Formats: sequence, structure tokens, C-alpha cells
Amino acid sequence: MAGTTPPFARFEFMIAWRYLRARRAEGGVSVMTWISLIGITLAVMALIATLAVRSGFRAEFVDTILGANAHVTIYNAAQAGENGQSDRSIADYEDMAERVRAVPGVIRAAPLVKGQVMASAGGRNAGIEVFGISAENLETIPRIVEPQASQGELGRFGGDEAIAIGSGVARELGVGVGERIKVISPDGAKTAFGTSPRVKAYEVVYVFTAGRYDIDRTRVYMPFDEAQSYFNREGVADELEVMVAEPEQVDALSAELLEAAGERALLWTWRDASGSFLRALDIEDNVMFVILSILVLIAAMNITSGLIMLVKNKGRDIGILRTMGLTEGAVLRVFFICGAFTGIIGTAMGVLLGCLFAIYIDPIFGLVNAVSGGGVWDPSVRGISFLPAKLQLYDVMSAVGLSLGLSFIVTIFPARRAARMNPVEALRYE
Repeated sequence: MAGTTPPFARFEFMIAWRYLRARRAEGGVSVMTWISLIGITLAVMALIATLAVRSGFRAEFVDTILGANAHVTIYNAAQAGENGQSDRSIADYEDMAERVRAVPGVIRAAPLVKGQVMASAGGRNAGIEVFGISAENLETIPRIVEPQASQGELGRFGGDEAIAIGSGVARELGVGVGERIKVISPDGAKTAFGTSPRVKAYEVVYVFTAGRYDIDRTRVYMPFDEAQSYFNREGVADELEVMVAEPEQVDALSAELLEAAGERALLWTWRDASGSFLRALDIEDNVMFVILSILVLIAAMNITSGLIMLVKNKGRDIGILRTMGLTEGAVLRVFFICGAFTGIIGTAMGVLLGCLFAIYIDPIFGLVNAVSGGGVWDPSVRGISFLPAKLQLYDVMSAVGLSLGLSFIVTIFPARRAARMNPVEALRYE
């Protein structure tokens, strides 16, 4: 009858459960079981939390790029200008923008005038990057229309002396909505005595926090016509800011965009600008996964230690079970169930704690920041303003699969040792 017993029969689970909950005086290893359980729980929790933070950091970083910057920048190749200097300006920017908008997949093409100048207010100075853009096109930039935080009214942007500035610029200059700042450019009005610096005051009508340090710290938006006048770009634009429906597939549109833009056109995509950083993130992701996998393996090895001790303590029971007719396979499955049960429970608890950590990461991180005295997260170093976390089913399933796989594998070896135990040897000294 024993030979016809189906695998993982009810009595096998019953015996395994009795062994797991047995007290040490009865030959059980409850302490080792708890150590194994806690180790796997913490390892899986750490793995899921790290994967969630990794995914959240990458998603937030990419979102700040795609939400406040051009997916594709189109500019002209340099050619000799009237004064002998190289000229990259786009004279037919409206026609070029219309042709680019007609490319399938393009959702926006806006001409820009750009320049790096100095801003001054109340005796404080800051270097800024001015983006000359129309009010209609500014309202299509996601991270400006719906920023993390804002002050003022974006609808007031468009007047000759109205500008929108990043929160970092406002903080550096000590200004707010309704106050005026001076914008100073060394390439100003041309006179008989040479070029004199251009200084003009503008009213701050909107302050935004895009969530990216380098954007909030330096960016200022100025009406397109006013920027043309201020930077001596009358009738021309410096580049086209293009956004597409599928930013991850932007490389597939390169040929069509170049054809639509004209023979002098050159492209610079968001992947060109941030590709090396994203590749570094991918490498770091892989390394972290390998390191945390080793941590899970170390935790799973506790199962092996516990089972070896259990097999040693239960040698007499194994001999009796074998003489009663249990096969080697049945004994192997009993001890396999003991180890697998610990792995399953530990994995489930780790998933629960890891998901809770990712969901409530803001208050947890706030507590850590308060205990450490603040300054744990420096946006000037990491680029974004807060520690994000993004739970993804793939990451959770990867952690579950890794934990259960390792738990099952390390359980096999002590279970085989128990199955191959000679019942005569096991009962010799009983």
C-alpha cells in the first residue's frame, strides 16, 4: 500500500507539521525555524523595497526629463553668418514646426529662443538659463502646468515683462510672485562704442517646482517675442522643442524628423542627453539585484541548518517510519515540506512588509530624516527632490520566485539525507 501512496499525501503534511511545531525537548528545532523564518522575511522585504525604490527613482528621473524637457531638440548645423561668425539660427521656424508636427507620432513642436544670462534682485545674483517660448506652448509642458508645487498664475505669462521662474531661482534671489528681477546679458545693444550689456527688469508671475534640481535651480521662461528682442534674435529661433507620443521609441522617428526639418537639421534626443546616466542606473540595478539575491541565499541557508538539525534529532522517528513502510520518497517529501513551508511563510511575510514599506515610504523616510537631523536626501546630488518608490508586479514576482526557488533548492539536500538514512543504523542505539 505504501508504494501506491500518491506524492504529498495528507499524512506527509501532518508529520511535517508535527515536526515544525515540536518543542526542543521533543526533538524539534523551533528556534532554528524562527531564525530561518525571520531571515527570509527580512531578505525578501529588503529585496522588494530596493527594487521598488530602484524602479521609482528611474521612473521619477525619466518623468522629470520627459515632463519638463524636449523629447527631441531640432537645431540647424552651423554655417557662416554675415559677420563671419557661425550661425545656427532657424529663420523659417514656423514652417519647420508645421512640417515636424505633421510627422506621425509628434504631438508638439515649439520654436525656442535660448540664452544663458545673469539675474539679479535685492543685491543677490544667480546664473539662469532663459527659454523664450510662447504662452500657448508653455501650457503644454506637463511639469510646468502641473508641477509638484507652484505659486502665481500661469495665465499671466505672455506679457512683455512677465516671466516664470523655477523655485530654486526664486530661492536663490529671494523673490516671489509679483516681485521684479533684473536680467543681465553681456551681449546687449550694439552702439558706436561697441556692444553694451543689456539690463531689463521683469515681473515674476509664476514660480514652479518641476522636481528636478537642475531645472528648478536655473530655468526661467520668457515670452517668445520678448526673448527674440532681448537676445537680438529678431525673426529667428534657436531650436525646435519636439515632444512625441512614445518617448521610449523616439529613435524610430529620427529619420522622419530629419527629413521634415530640412537638410541643415540636426537632432538631439532625451536619450542622447541622459543615456549614459540611464545606462549607469541599469548597471546599478543589476548589481543590486545580484547582491540582494546573495542576501536571500544566505537567509535560505538557515533552512538547511535547521533541517540538518531536525534530521539528526528525528533519526529514531525516521527509522520507525521506514520500518512501518514509508518509502524513501515519502520521507524526503516530509522534510522537504518542512523546509518549503518555512520558505513560503517567510516569503509571504517579506512580500507583505516590503509592499508596506514601498507604499508608506514617505512617512518612513520622514522619520529617518527627522531622527538623523535632516539633510539625508540632497537633491543637488541625486537630481530629484524626494525618494520615490514604485511597486511593480514584475519586481514583486521576481523576489517571490527567487526566494521560493532558493528555499526549495536548499531544502532538497537535507531531505535527501533523511530519506537515505538506514533504518537499522537509526534504531541501533534505541
